[in-house]
Amino acid sequence: MNEQTTALVTGANKGIGYEIAAGLGALGWSVGVGARDEQRREAAVAKLRAAGVEAFAVPLDVTDDASVTAAARLVEERTGRLDVLVNNAAITGGVPQEPTMVDPATVRAVVETNVIGVIRVTNAMLPSLRRSTSPRIVNVSSGVGSLTRQTTPGAETGPISAAYATSKTFLNAVTVQYAKELRDTNVLINAGCPGYCATDLNGFSGVRTPEQGAAIAIRLATLPDDGPTGRFFDEAGEVPW
Repeated sequence: MNEQTTALVTGANKGIGYEIAAGLGALGWSVGVGARDEQRREAAVAKLRAAGVEAFAVPLDVTDDASVTAAARLVEERTGRLDVLVNNAAITGGVPQEPTMVDPATVRAVVETNVIGVIRVTNAMLPSLRRSTSPRIVNVSSGVGSLTRQTTPGAETGPISAAYATSKTFLNAVTVQYAKELRDTNVLINAGCPGYCATDLNGFSGVRTPEQGAAIAIRLATLPDDGPTGRFFDEAGEVPW
């Protein structure tokens, strides 16, 4: 059994996911870079290693059962357990996303990655997480998934989004259900909003850096054993559902 803390970050080859991996690696952790694109995955691992991080590649397509099963096996064989899982991989689905115009196939594809993918990966990794003394699961969500904010007059919630925003609301609800099921265990699971970061997900139009966006996931990944579970946070504190 490897005594070094081990984390797996999905969608870690670029953007916020990469910065989460870099931040956890800077703590001296071993970090699995989960990504489906081999070239980008290997480049990210090489860059992290050059910065002194003990990074390892995890081929991972969160929408594919066989890929996720193989990734779980790789992590298990490498470390014997997993301490932290960060579910970061996500897609936006492009435009238009007005409910009256969006293609149902777009909604289906976004939910497949952003919600079902999280369930698929989490369930595959749970046996390894249960072998940790302080397992943490972080679901990278978004403030646009907050129904309270979406229904507050004057609140800034971005463009109308029948696929991406609703997938994050769905993800938040799933996070709560996991917390309820796991409440009698030592697994802490929370959702975190990185804020509007400049990444290729939004054409680099965000006002925050990916490194700034990664901070909330790193904080939730390093919660103490008496920390919260089943909650939703951003850098300012708790986000209303």
